[in-house]
Amino acid sequence: MIIRPDRGHGLGRGLAALIPQRAPGSSGSLEIPISRIQTNPNQPRQRFAEEDLASLTASIREHGVLQPILVTELVDGYRLVAGERRVRAAQAAGLERVPAIIRQLDEQAQLEVALVENLQREDLDPIEAARGFRRLVDEFGFSQERIAERVGRARSTVANTLRLLDLAPTVQAAIADRRMTEGHGRAIGGLAADHQVRVVDSVIAQDLSVRETEELVRRLREPKRERLDAPQPDRGDPDLQRVEEDLRRSLGTKVSLARSRRGGRIVIEYYSDEELGRLYERLTGGTA
Repeated sequence: MIIRPDRGHGLGRGLAALIPQRAPGSSGSLEIPISRIQTNPNQPRQRFAEEDLASLTASIREHGVLQPILVTELVDGYRLVAGERRVRAAQAAGLERVPAIIRQLDEQAQLEVALVENLQREDLDPIEAARGFRRLVDEFGFSQERIAERVGRARSTVANTLRLLDLAPTVQAAIADRRMTEGHGRAIGGLAADHQVRVVDSVIAQDLSVRETEELVRRLREPKRERLDAPQPDRGDPDLQRVEEDLRRSLGTKVSLARSRRGGRIVIEYYSDEELGRLYERLTGGTA
């Protein structure tokens, strides 16, 4: 069966601790037909970079598959547990058979092994890792502590990764595409979902650091302080409040509006020379 894409650091335990080992004296890897390998429904990895696959294909075409894949045996063939990238590349290189280690693993063990292998290779993006952890929680009743133990990460790391799934889909997509980091996502997570979408556009467009993103979020969440030396907005005018909020989101900084008898004032705050330059470019379309 043709392999198709499916939806999913040094680690403390490693794969050896998760895979049942054969008795001494039994054979190691075997050559099995690629046509009999079925895709892994427990594969947490969803993205395979074309450049990486092309490079691996060229290597396999010249040297063959050097590291066996891991499969579990079925009545009508084999189910891939670990090594989908190698199988894809071997297929592209024109190979008909690949070396494989055969182990009998249940659904839980298959998901664990697939997660650990990809995490060890740093092949999973943060959202794929979060979805894999979520499956262990929802389908197999794992606690965060148990996940941390099985994959060799701190419990706080597992908890932070799982929280990424609470972000708006647009933010999750930006993290999965590596347009922003987990740290950016955690900073944005304190906002309501509709605000997250607007902020992520500013973070990417302005190439904000995590610290700058945290400051932006803090300012957006911070209630406006009453100041004696600043004009006070008309709290009874919802239209004025809406305009003020739109300006704040668009400029990424604190904005205050106040009406007077002859018009009013707009106060835009900035906190560094760099931010002043950014605001100048945003407002004028030029550079300071």
